[in-house]
Amino acid sequence: MRPALVTPFHDPTGVMFRILKEHLPELKLHVDHIYFSVQDDEPRPENIRFLQADDFFTLFSVEHGLPLGDHFAALYRQSAAQAHPDQVLHLCFFDRLTFALGTDYCDTFLADVASLSPQDTPLIYHRSAKAWASHPKNYLALEGFVTRIGETLFGKSLDYAWCHFAIRAGLLAQILPHVQNHDISMVAEIVLLTQHNIRTREVDWLAWEDPFLFARDPAELKRERESNPEEVQKRLSYVLPMVEALARFARDGAK
Repeated sequence: MRPALVTPFHDPTGVMFRILKEHLPELKLHVDHIYFSVQDDEPRPENIRFLQADDFFTLFSVEHGLPLGDHFAALYRQSAAQAHPDQVLHLCFFDRLTFALGTDYCDTFLADVASLSPQDTPLIYHRSAKAWASHPKNYLALEGFVTRIGETLFGKSLDYAWCHFAIRAGLLAQILPHVQNHDISMVAEIVLLTQHNIRTREVDWLAWEDPFLFARDPAELKRERESNPEEVQKRLSYVLPMVEALARFARDGAK
């Protein structure tokens, strides 16, 4: 059974849709299905109509303004309900997906996705040292802080702010009722609820996607992000709730 991809769809500029459409024939050779969540006010309705016309895609409507964690939970719940319990679902993000497809990482990415068996999951695709080196330093400093807290509490080095997570549909359906957070920090709870038998794999294709998607010079954009205080605030907004979730789980999760 081939895997399925599960990702929110949001693409105001249409750049990511063009990449997806260009690589769709190759993607269909490796992936059985894609589940998208789409907000009811998503721009570029012609792209939505294209997706709706192809049974390779299933689109779930999500109300605009829904907290991000609730948005993700709704997408994951509906996807798990439609998929076979033993199908591997790759929870990912549309910008990361299209970056992997539209760059020299494409073949490696597709091979990694297609080669994973249900017995290999749950699995976090970790950003490799090479991938992290492409990111602004403040990204690693703040998200790495959560990893270090997890090491202290649970003795495992895991990326709780993951970008790509593979899990069987049946297990995903089983754990979702136990997710409490309503913001994006809920992705850390998914790790916490599966970390007793979780695996990891380091990949280069999780390099920083923004310079490619925004057609910017990587070094220049990296300097901008590293010197922007708003970037720190943005990441603290999910890092701190993740730390709270880890502490709560360490206190109550094993009861």
